[in-house]
Amino acid sequence: MLGVRLIEPEMTYSLRHRVLRPNQSIEDSKYEIDHEAHTFHVGAFYQGKLISVASFVVENLPDFSIERQYRLRQMATLEEFRKLGAGRSIVDFGENIIRARGYDLIWCKGRTAVQEYYRKLGFDAYGDIFDYPPIGPHIVMYKKLQK
Repeated sequence: MLGVRLIEPEMTYSLRHRVLRPNQSIEDSKYEIDHEAHTFHVGAFYQGKLISVASFVVENLPDFSIERQYRLRQMATLEEFRKLGAGRSIVDFGENIIRARGYDLIWCKGRTAVQEYYRKLGFDAYGDIFDYPPIGPHIVMYKKLQK
């Protein structure tokens, strides 16, 4: 059984490091913004084990005219659990909170390798592919939230 809930930022660090930044230090998976007032973190649990995480922060991308934006950051799911719908469940959970807070847009800088995954979640690509050293090619993905 898959369960999704809010979690503390410290609970995200190990999974972020293991999945997204295995060749860097765990310190590279920690951000000051993790503890800001409007930031929240969501975890998906399978049989009590944390298998997927994502963080949502208030951050505007100036290219968008919509003023009330959230950014999805550091979404990571353990590879052996990727077909359970944990990522979709986390994004849906986060979007519901963001909508309830009166925000209109969610965006992220996604790795190009998962661009199609974000499309399946209702995100559209914006702009050109860019390099995000030392991680590699990324593209901005965004989704306007329906009220």
